[in-house]
Amino acid sequence: MLEDAGYTVRTESDPAAAVRLAAEHRYDAVLFHTDLQSARGADRMRSLKLALAGTPVLALCSPSDPIRPSNALRHGADDYLMLPLDRHELRTRLRRILEMAELDSRVAYFQDQVSKRTSTQTLKAQSQSMQNVLERIDRVAPMRSTVLVVGESGVGKELVARSIHFKSTRTRAPFIPLNCAAIPPNLIESELFGHERGAFTGAHVRARGKFEIAHGGSLFLDEIGELGSESQAKLLRVLDEREFMRVGGDRSVRVDVRVIAATNADLETLVRDRSFREDLYYRLKVVTIRVPPLRERRPDIPHLVETFLSELSRANAIALKRISPEALQAMQRHTWPGNVRELKNMVESILVSSRTEIIEIDDLPQEIRETRSLPRSGGIAAGMTLAEMERELILRTLEQTGGNRTHSATLLGIGVRTLQRKLHTYGIDVPSTRRRPRRSSRHDK
Repeated sequence: MLEDAGYTVRTESDPAAAVRLAAEHRYDAVLFHTDLQSARGADRMRSLKLALAGTPVLALCSPSDPIRPSNALRHGADDYLMLPLDRHELRTRLRRILEMAELDSRVAYFQDQVSKRTSTQTLKAQSQSMQNVLERIDRVAPMRSTVLVVGESGVGKELVARSIHFKSTRTRAPFIPLNCAAIPPNLIESELFGHERGAFTGAHVRARGKFEIAHGGSLFLDEIGELGSESQAKLLRVLDEREFMRVGGDRSVRVDVRVIAATNADLETLVRDRSFREDLYYRLKVVTIRVPPLRERRPDIPHLVETFLSELSRANAIALKRISPEALQAMQRHTWPGNVRELKNMVESILVSSRTEIIEIDDLPQEIRETRSLPRSGGIAAGMTLAEMERELILRTLEQTGGNRTHSATLLGIGVRTLQRKLHTYGIDVPSTRRRPRRSSRHDK
């Protein structure tokens, strides 16, 4: 009946074999007939639904057993059909569950897209450095070029990648992220390119890789510097030829995927050390976007705080709170070594712990409350002595790092003790960042 209607049909009488087939191949629908009165039949139904991963099931029920239809629905069937089969009713019921499955898939997809679009609102910027990033995103988004996003951990590199995707012509296709550092080296190629059944121990079924899943869309490869040398060579081939072979496969799979890579490592140094392929490096950095650390974009902090307050209040079902100007100023003075991620975590912490409608400076962690402004640099100009220029350079570096001596020494290329001696020599007073006993607040009384 179904083949006459244009469907391709695969039949299987062994329930265990049916479960394996459902795991190995993608079927549009399954017609299932078993004894759901027995525990074994119910288990088979549940196993099949688990292997189907959302594929609709039409249960076939005997008219002599009035309990079976309710059992079928209770155990996961999307609809049921009484035996003997009527040709017209079979086609109608099958078409209905297929349409419902397609509708559910579209709703889930668009809900996911809306959620991801909303998450990019933290990229709105007041600082010039971040406005430059947004302008670059707008220019590169319509292109097909590979993009390399660089920046410290926690600055929002994935948000930049998502913004590029959602502003491109690929917005209706998937955005697939993969953290290369989070996947064991022996599994990274399977994650990227998929594998055939039996390719290695535990590969019981064929699996699609991230490139295949992202077809037509964008693949975001975070921590690209952690990719092994063999995987680097295969990634380069995909970028050049737009095709690959699954692990254990013998035929090429062609894909149309835009790759956006990100790293907080110095890839040029890794290239010099021969731990990262030079040809892959230049293939990835067709367009490079540097995301500045939060200490270089302090004017953006008020918007970020307001965005996080609104977002986290909804997520935690908490009344929206406001933040006092004094607390906001203290946040803008802080160096935020963990960048935007640290800021968001801190906002969530004080949001759930604060007992008032307005977040005051006493609600902030001690290290943020006690951050003080540094002496301002007067600038470097002709006619200054080398000592005066050195003093100004040290001041500018301290301003950039928010007074972090270790980070400042690293940027200046000197040791921390050398920096401390120069601070003493030039009379530069850097506020201490050591923890002191917390001052009592009205909440402690």
